[in-house]
Amino acid sequence: MVQYNFKKITVVPNGKDFVDIILSRTQRQTPTVVHKGYAISRLRQFYMRKVKYTQQNFHDKLSTIIDEFPRLDDIHPFYGDLLHVLYNKDHYKLALGQINTARNLIGKIAKDYVKLLKYGDSLYRCKCLKVAALGRMCTVIKRIGPSLAYLEQVRQHMARLPSIDPNTRTILICGYPNVGKSSFINKITRADVDVQPYAFTTKSLFVGHTDYKYLRYQVIDTPGILDRPFEDRNIIEMCSITALAHLRAAILFFLDISGSCGYSIAQQAALFHSIKSLFMNKPLIIVCNKTDLQPLEGISEEDNKLVKEMQAEALKTLVGQGGEPTDDDSVLLTMSTLTEEGVIAVKNAACERLLNQRVEIKMKSKKINDCLNRFHVAVPKPRDQKERPPCIPQAVLEAKAKEAAEKEKRKTEKDLENENGGAGVYAMNLRKNYILASDEWKEDILPEIVDGHNVYDFIDPDILQRVEELEREEGLREAGAEDDDFEFDGDELTPEQQEALAEIRKKKSLLIQQHRIKKSNAESRPTIPRKFDKDKQFTSERMGRQLSSLGLDPTLAIKRMRSRSASARGRKRERSPESKSADGRDGMDIDGDTPSKKQRLSRSLSRSRSVSRPPHEVVPGEGLKDSAQKIKAIKLAKKSVKKRNKDARRGEADRVIPNLKPKHLFSGKRSTGKTDRR
Repeated sequence: MVQYNFKKITVVPNGKDFVDIILSRTQRQTPTVVHKGYAISRLRQFYMRKVKYTQQNFHDKLSTIIDEFPRLDDIHPFYGDLLHVLYNKDHYKLALGQINTARNLIGKIAKDYVKLLKYGDSLYRCKCLKVAALGRMCTVIKRIGPSLAYLEQVRQHMARLPSIDPNTRTILICGYPNVGKSSFINKITRADVDVQPYAFTTKSLFVGHTDYKYLRYQVIDTPGILDRPFEDRNIIEMCSITALAHLRAAILFFLDISGSCGYSIAQQAALFHSIKSLFMNKPLIIVCNKTDLQPLEGISEEDNKLVKEMQAEALKTLVGQGGEPTDDDSVLLTMSTLTEEGVIAVKNAACERLLNQRVEIKMKSKKINDCLNRFHVAVPKPRDQKERPPCIPQAVLEAKAKEAAEKEKRKTEKDLENENGGAGVYAMNLRKNYILASDEWKEDILPEIVDGHNVYDFIDPDILQRVEELEREEGLREAGAEDDDFEFDGDELTPEQQEALAEIRKKKSLLIQQHRIKKSNAESRPTIPRKFDKDKQFTSERMGRQLSSLGLDPTLAIKRMRSRSASARGRKRERSPESKSADGRDGMDIDGDTPSKKQRLSRSLSRSRSVSRPPHEVVPGEGLKDSAQKIKAIKLAKKSVKKRNKDARRGEADRVIPNLKPKHLFSGKRSTGKTDRR
């Protein structure tokens, strides 16, 4: 399992935030009310408590920072050197040392001022000593502000480092830039490393995991390494060197034999010989990649000689401490990450060699003796020289043969098609599954058209019987038709009935024609206005006649329709016949000169009232029983849309502060344990 998890390190605040956190906590967690009338011992105790509490908070916070950051001398050498490469070990230790010094200084300051507070003789002097103590502590924290900022940057970068277990089964991929290392790890693991056609796409270590023989293997993709002196290598290359130096892993050295990476095989061989000291006592495999562009057999003699030299060096790597060299085939493999040819073979070879090496190392350790004492392998010994071959009953052999025959795959039409030329060449025989009295009839050629007729229309074994049935049915129908043949010509009707019949038939034909016209273009033509209705089919007179035929008075309906028509817009509105004069007489009976002011006022009021209608008045057709029910319906409708209208009026720019200052947050002093909401 992973032993180092740098993602759990607590955030390091900067100097200003550090001071604000501690002083705010001191203000909230210690008493704040003191009077000059208190006894001097109580005053001293009040301010001593504040100084001690502040010092304790600084001490705890700084101790957490020191303890959570890893000590480079106590962690695995791989992580120690990696942190040194990334952050400079001297700067790292110096920053932690300054934090430790600040912690000790704050402790001394608190100790000195507590001693002075013991001899404070007034409220003013005790308060001044407390302010001086807290001020000096804050000054110490502000001086280590750069160290705190540096450690926060280190913490953020360490949290992004991959979780690498230095002690587990590991496969390490190295080589020149752009030779296919990231493509290989993407193929064998679920890692998603960025792959681009230029050098140094990978700038840090990437980790993936793969399985082999039910065991989990850790695969590490390292940045590319250039062949140059050690002191000239940058941080990206030093990450790869650190992993090669400290991880006990199987090494896959990638060679681009096509030269598309921008580096020749000679340059890659020089890099191999310059870092081969890092491969000692580790399983080493040379992987020739990009064989889809250039096969290994097609390289030049000089390049082939260089590859053979690297293969000879790889043979010298030992499987374990003092093991024997391996065979030639397992140290030089070819593959192509583009076509995935040989990718799984390379992974399996690396995992197998690493597993064998780890097993052999464990077998040579001292702990294996304790395990071997618990094992006993029983080997049976023959009691005589008689041969005893295995005996399998004949019935079992027959059953196995029968099962094997049943398991044979039945040939499908797809298989037959592939065997006989594929699609477009093979023609499926549809007659082979016909069920006939004789199999020879399956391939007989049947004529389809004879004398202009389809043969299949006449092939019916019961055709004569069916013809007789049809003739019999036709005779029965003809006999029934003679009895039922009756045409209504209207000769027996009276002249009035004949006129009514002719009117009905004419009306029916007109309706049919109107329906056909409407059906043909009703959806495609616009509605014709009334003024273009030449036939005058829809008129007020027609409506009045229809209402009168139903027993209804059409007067009010006709007046309402005329008042709403377009022709009535320029006409004066007639006076309602129900209106009366102010003195109870009919207004229409007034005869004489100009009406009085009172009469004109009453007319205007009646006219304005006649236009509007109270909201609670029930209009026919609304489906409401009375005005009370309508008022209730209006109230329910307003209530249902009240919340929706209220929400709709609120915009993005409206500041909604339901309670500007909640009393429980801004009044009084809260006790311990009530500060979670901050």
